[in-house]
Amino acid sequence: MKRKGVCYDVGRVLLGENWRPNFDPQIVHRELEIIKNDLHCNAIRICGQDLDRLTVAAEDALHQGFEVWLSPELFDHNPQETLDYLITAAETAEKLRVTWPDKLVLSIGSELTLFMKGILSGNTFFDRIGNGNPFLLSLRLLQLRLLRTHNKPLNVFLMRATQAVRNVFHGPLTYASIPIEDVDWSLFDLISVDYYRGKQNRASYGEHLQRYVSRPV
Repeated sequence: MKRKGVCYDVGRVLLGENWRPNFDPQIVHRELEIIKNDLHCNAIRICGQDLDRLTVAAEDALHQGFEVWLSPELFDHNPQETLDYLITAAETAEKLRVTWPDKLVLSIGSELTLFMKGILSGNTFFDRIGNGNPFLLSLRLLQLRLLRTHNKPLNVFLMRATQAVRNVFHGPLTYASIPIEDVDWSLFDLISVDYYRGKQNRASYGEHLQRYVSRPV
């Protein structure tokens, strides 16, 4: 399948603030229609914390013919809490997959080095990245690239998570990584990376993507 898609937020929650405080299924339906008919997308990554919201949006998208990449996200929780949440989310996703086989991909987390407690020091996301200071964040990411100590605990968690999730979800799995993470992609069916294009990487963006599309899984 040649995919063209966007990310769709049904309500990520960070520091107690829901990024989409009002959730109206009719608005969701209309927005998905726009994404399909005006943006000409055939795939969509649906992100958020609340499993009921994720289900409503995913069902609507599947009815409209999208391939859905379901991305349940629980921020600022420890590994065990995150794993318990992912297992519950996988059980929900399996019910959708049974009805729409071959149209649902499940993501078991997003940028966990930064968004999950326990890999880096700090109780909240902003603590872990330097309280939102762009300069401190840049230093933090550079430090991680050089030391690479975050990769081992990340992959230990991802191994636990994939094993547990595959017990209840029988479709393809992926993980939304960031470039500082060296993920063991043999655990997954699809490679995903949140790789943002900006002024600093404009010239090298395509070249750096090759390390993901050319590697065997």
